[in-house]
Amino acid sequence: MMPCDSNMTSIVQRIARQALLTFRSPPRIGEEASKSFLENHSKLKSLMTEVRAADLHLVPRRASDSPPAVPAPPPVTYMHICETDQFSMGVFLLKSGASIPLHDHPGMHGMLKVMYGKVRISCFDRLQRSPQAAQPGALRRSVLRSTAEYTEDSDPCVLSPDRDNLHQIDAVDGPTAFMDILAPPYDPDDGRDCHYYRVLTDAEEGEHTEQREQKEKEVWLMEISQPPEFWCGGEPYPGPEVSL
Repeated sequence: MMPCDSNMTSIVQRIARQALLTFRSPPRIGEEASKSFLENHSKLKSLMTEVRAADLHLVPRRASDSPPAVPAPPPVTYMHICETDQFSMGVFLLKSGASIPLHDHPGMHGMLKVMYGKVRISCFDRLQRSPQAAQPGALRRSVLRSTAEYTEDSDPCVLSPDRDNLHQIDAVDGPTAFMDILAPPYDPDDGRDCHYYRVLTDAEEGEHTEQREQKEKEVWLMEISQPPEFWCGGEPYPGPEVSL
């Protein structure tokens, strides 16, 4: 008996096919998701839950694997797997102690699955949507939805245009890597540029500070330029080829 297609096809290929199916007509901001989208999204999340570092031919790194270099290597690197008009898929690798600063995903869906190591993800949402273009120094009234740690045994972290759309990702206790799907991909020409933010302290908030007893903490975010300590390099993806 010939093995079935699901056994012959790499899980990375199956994830890419499912992502293409899921995000061919995603709900827009404020729209209710269709039954078809929710079913396909659930299948994609299940596949992402299964994938492991070995499936991508990734070898977990240790802090000692990166000797000091001049100039200093980037704190974060990216392995490109594939990209279509509907989604992009790749792997981010964070060195020990590295962070991807608080940033947004305008009008985008996303799914993040840790391959090895541990990350701490803090998710925020803007409470007010401004029709004006964002600019450095602008304040955004927001809410901290959650802060949680993820490992290879955790379910994927999921974001949508309306929920958990801003997040900061910190490497915890050593190097880490995660597989990442964004739909649609970033595209500044289509209004999907990446913006960075800083959480204001109570003293900085001044007159904006209000005392509330609630689980989800309201904060003010200030848009900033890309932090100088953060930059992202690239490296080859060693895993199975994806064809769409």
